[in-house]
Amino acid sequence: MTIREDIRNVAIVAHVDHGKTTLVDAMLWQSGAFSDHDTVESRGERVMDSGDLEREKGITILAKNTAVHYRGPSAQKLGLPEGITINVIDTPGHADFGGEVERALSMVDGVLLLVDAAEGPLPQTRFVLRKALESQLPVVVVVNKVDRPDQRIEEVVEETMDLLLSIAEDLQNEGREVDVDGLLEVPVLYASAKLGKSSLEQPAVGEVPTSGLEPLFETLLHRIPGPSYDEDAPLQAHVTNLDASPFLGRIALLRIHNGELHKGQNVGWAHADGSLTSVKITELLRTEGLDRVPAQTAKAGDIVAVAGIPDITIGESLVDLEDPRPLPLITVDEPAISMTIGTNTSPMAGREKNTKVTARQVKDRLDRELVGNVSLRVLPTERPDAWEVQGRGELALAILVEQMRREGFELTVGKPQVVTRVIDGVKCEPMEHMTIDVPEEYMGEVTQLLAARKGRMESIANHGSGWVRLEFLVPARGLIGFRTRFLTETRGTGIASSYAAGYEPWQGTIISRNTGSLVADRAGQATPYAMINLQERGTFLVQPGSQVYEGQVVGENSRNEDMDVNLTREKKQTNMRAASADSYEGLNTPRTLTLEESLEFAAEDECVEVTPNAVRIRKNVLSTQDRFKIAARARRESK
Repeated sequence: MTIREDIRNVAIVAHVDHGKTTLVDAMLWQSGAFSDHDTVESRGERVMDSGDLEREKGITILAKNTAVHYRGPSAQKLGLPEGITINVIDTPGHADFGGEVERALSMVDGVLLLVDAAEGPLPQTRFVLRKALESQLPVVVVVNKVDRPDQRIEEVVEETMDLLLSIAEDLQNEGREVDVDGLLEVPVLYASAKLGKSSLEQPAVGEVPTSGLEPLFETLLHRIPGPSYDEDAPLQAHVTNLDASPFLGRIALLRIHNGELHKGQNVGWAHADGSLTSVKITELLRTEGLDRVPAQTAKAGDIVAVAGIPDITIGESLVDLEDPRPLPLITVDEPAISMTIGTNTSPMAGREKNTKVTARQVKDRLDRELVGNVSLRVLPTERPDAWEVQGRGELALAILVEQMRREGFELTVGKPQVVTRVIDGVKCEPMEHMTIDVPEEYMGEVTQLLAARKGRMESIANHGSGWVRLEFLVPARGLIGFRTRFLTETRGTGIASSYAAGYEPWQGTIISRNTGSLVADRAGQATPYAMINLQERGTFLVQPGSQVYEGQVVGENSRNEDMDVNLTREKKQTNMRAASADSYEGLNTPRTLTLEESLEFAAEDECVEVTPNAVRIRKNVLSTQDRFKIAARARRESK
């Protein structure tokens, strides 16, 4: 096998919010990817987070690549004065977007593992690291945010090494090959990505590394090998991502494993079903910084984009027509959470301008999402205007609904459910390994909260800083609606994250909500007079003056039962002058729920109405009389 020394393909993996995108920013700035007149103010921070949702939430949702052209001292030492191209893949930190991580790791020859100097390895750290070791990729550990006042660098390095060896042991027990000796020699760097500083030596407490990112570049070049290829092998290129251009149509991002690719070349397109089609590469693009520029040729090891193949999908291959050797399809973990997405069936449907309300438009949009999202599945339901969408987690599905809402769709979204399996004749459900960091005084409330959701405590650790780390094994359905209660119980201070931990037999009934709903019993405008008289019953979710309809959930009942209320009642007019004018200062401020909070809040017999301008919770059966009949029938059957 021949190795290319002028290129490196590396993925940056870490738990969410440990600084991946910020480090890519620093690498781009220090490698000269931006022009002299560019500033952080003009370019913005986290330039790789291109989507509106990514910038708003501060998380990476889609894996994206950039090319860093490095011409520093380490490149000169390797005898490459023209520099080395480092293709960097920025990956999501959430396990819900695991399909993006798996695609990214199929493109690279090594990974850069970021760990927060205070938080240490967290569940998604284990998730992405396991994927990397399964692919037998070399690892470089970077302890980031060493300038945090609560940093504990030595313990974090020990925890990271323990994690590496623990994952290696798990993989060996499963019969997979792991280079344990290589893991014992993993290099560790210390960095502050925000300041663009790094060092091979551990800085003193309260200090930051003094040099730039040169130690990081040097370690990358020596630790992560260049792409290897067979000089005699025919063309083999793997499609790992898709993009679109109004001028070029569908663009396929691919890694060339063997052979060469030329603009205008006729190649074989190996379909997922095994068939082969001849296609022409109309445009060949390579990445420079954040931009794609035209190229005439690309060699083995390059990550390039091609146009001219309108229906190509992720996981398929481009091969030599005379000697086709397709690469294996990309495999992703099975979905664990599902929800029903359909057209808006509420009385408010179609009242907003320029919205998309038909079943055909919703189905076309879901089909388009399937093209680029390999971890998503869309299944038909009994209704022709609703579909079951399965994904890796609640957040991933909520992001899809939020994107569709911003595109002008009106939807009815069901409460998230778990995807069960039958293993050896036993009904099983997905489990999650959850890590929680909370102040000591809230440990009891959190333990009680998870015990009610069938959680089993695995370990507890007190670092002596006033915070406790708890680890639980809990059913995935027990975490639906958990986050809101968790933040309430910990007064917003708790940090919780989890990753998939296989399947176990069905754990029994879980009560997710101890409160009922206040349900409007007629359509009309919510009046302050009615809300003041009813606010002792619970908390409202609608504003005074807003339109409501029969069956809409307008509040949370403090008791564990639903209550039908008349929110449109007005004060009777009389000829008698009142001693004082009506005062509405006593009306408590209603809660405003986001889309994610609404999905968590909804009960089993409720769903969420989503429009571009509103998110409403409603009953599946709107009629008060019909709901009463269904409840009466259920009581009779239970006797």
